[in-house]
Amino acid sequence: MAGDGSLRREYLGIDESGVRAMSGVLYGVGLGPGDPELMTLRAHRLIAGAEVLAYPSLAGGASFARSIAAGIIPEGAREIVMDVPMTPERAPAQAAYDKGAAEIADALEQGQDVVCLCEGDPFFYGSFMYLFARLSTRYRVEVVPGVTSVTTCAARAGMPLAARNERLTVLPGPLPEAELRARIDGAESVVIMKVGRHLAKIRGVIEELGLTGRAVYVERASLPEEVVCPLAEAPQVAPYFSMILLTKGADPWL
Repeated sequence: MAGDGSLRREYLGIDESGVRAMSGVLYGVGLGPGDPELMTLRAHRLIAGAEVLAYPSLAGGASFARSIAAGIIPEGAREIVMDVPMTPERAPAQAAYDKGAAEIADALEQGQDVVCLCEGDPFFYGSFMYLFARLSTRYRVEVVPGVTSVTTCAARAGMPLAARNERLTVLPGPLPEAELRARIDGAESVVIMKVGRHLAKIRGVIEELGLTGRAVYVERASLPEEVVCPLAEAPQVAPYFSMILLTKGADPWL
């Protein structure tokens, strides 16, 4: 019968978009770059009232996301830990997100809201995107934006990135050397993220382009161990949470 499908959907609590109406809500909460004081008020409220929390961690290690929110996580809250290996191969990380998504879905099916912690902003190089792709077609998902590492590094370096009609280019450090060179050469203001083990390559490209004097290195922005210095004075070894800011033109904000 024509109405059988809609009756079944109503019985299961599924709305016209296919989302379970009677399930819990998944919140993807941006925590900012590391300083707990840079969390938004909404992020703070959701975490402080959470019954179920989810977050990624380095396989076998601690979770940076959890460490940011540690002071407000309620006692007794259930914690879903996704051990994500940092390997060039995508399959192990995808398997970790598959497992985490299944555990989150189980909590949502029981009508529990789940607050997923994500450093920075969930939709800006954020790990939450992988959970969003797996769960947003079946459950209600709300994304709470966070302060990004880009804006934090610019603030800590005292370095405006773009004004008027200028363009800002954001590049990941793992890009091949030739592509980095071409993209930096054709850009006005540049942010290079995920510097880490790619620092020597990136530094070499910037030196070849004659732009070292316009570049600033920032690592662990907003944290006690923060480093901000000209690229020429940057250490030889950089952590994953490091960034290079580069502007080419005159200072248009003056």
